[in-house]
Amino acid sequence: MKIAVDAMGGDQAPQVVVAGVEQARDLYPELEFDLYGDPQQVTPLIQDSTRLKIVPTSEIIEMGEEPVRAIRKKKDSSIVQAATAVKEGRADAFFSAGNTGAILAAGLLIVGRIKGIDRPGLTSILPVTQPGSDQTRFVYLDTGANAESKTKNLLQYAIMGKFYAENVLKVANPRVALLNNGAEEDKGDSFHKEVHQMLKQSADLNFVGNVEAGDLLYGKADVIVSDGWTANAALKATEGTAKMFMNLIKDGVKQGGWRALLGAWLLKPALKRIKNQMSTSTYGGAVLLGLKAPVVKTHGSSDAEAIKNTIVQIKQMIDVNLIDQTVDYFSADQSREKLDN
Repeated sequence: MKIAVDAMGGDQAPQVVVAGVEQARDLYPELEFDLYGDPQQVTPLIQDSTRLKIVPTSEIIEMGEEPVRAIRKKKDSSIVQAATAVKEGRADAFFSAGNTGAILAAGLLIVGRIKGIDRPGLTSILPVTQPGSDQTRFVYLDTGANAESKTKNLLQYAIMGKFYAENVLKVANPRVALLNNGAEEDKGDSFHKEVHQMLKQSADLNFVGNVEAGDLLYGKADVIVSDGWTANAALKATEGTAKMFMNLIKDGVKQGGWRALLGAWLLKPALKRIKNQMSTSTYGGAVLLGLKAPVVKTHGSSDAEAIKNTIVQIKQMIDVNLIDQTVDYFSADQSREKLDN
């Protein structure tokens, strides 16, 4: 099982990328890694070269570059070369913490989409924050791969999200919901009303209705689908609110004198658990579902722990043959459409 890694992508690359890869490598003896990047920067960081290979590249796609132009211009970049390795069958998956748009473009233009899927969806795994719930996380897509979507795209996202929840998260008969501006069936504009009816009528889905943005993290569904613009806006608002409250708590402790400091010290174990629950390092990266191979992107600010967890996530996807199952479903779906026509 070989993973092609963009060693140069991310705010702290290649240091944290190499460290995270080595941590994952030590956990799983079946994993091998090709690290694409500048050998002069990558080689000194490797503590143990077992099952690690450096593939030299001469270019880096920076965070601020226009994605498609960069993919076409920088053919010897670490992102392009790693994605090409997957396309040509020299690796089983592609991972990067670099330029999100460039990773999406490389996935779509180089790795390629599965036949029958119109638009791949960026899929995030988010925590459930409802106290007492047995559910710890849920699948959320499309979180930004497509600014505009058709109703059929959201149905496809729901099917792909269901496969991920069933096979990777091990959820039996996952509940699927639609992100909307109200929980009632008649809420939303004409687009969301049409999507709601389409999901409701699908015999392949356990559709439980609408979910409002304020209930996003409350465990009301195992898979929540939306168009990319709406889902991304809701996600960033949620992340921003969480960061704001953490900053307010820290500031309150600093300004509260010795009583506040003592209280913070007593609450430290609980606050640490909350931090770990909400941390992006815990759940891995965002998967571009709908492509011919796993393409996974993690935050540019990720540390070595987040890199390791993302690689664990990739291994789980390969172990359960998630891509093959998706291919089989949509191939059969196309056959059904031809018979119907």
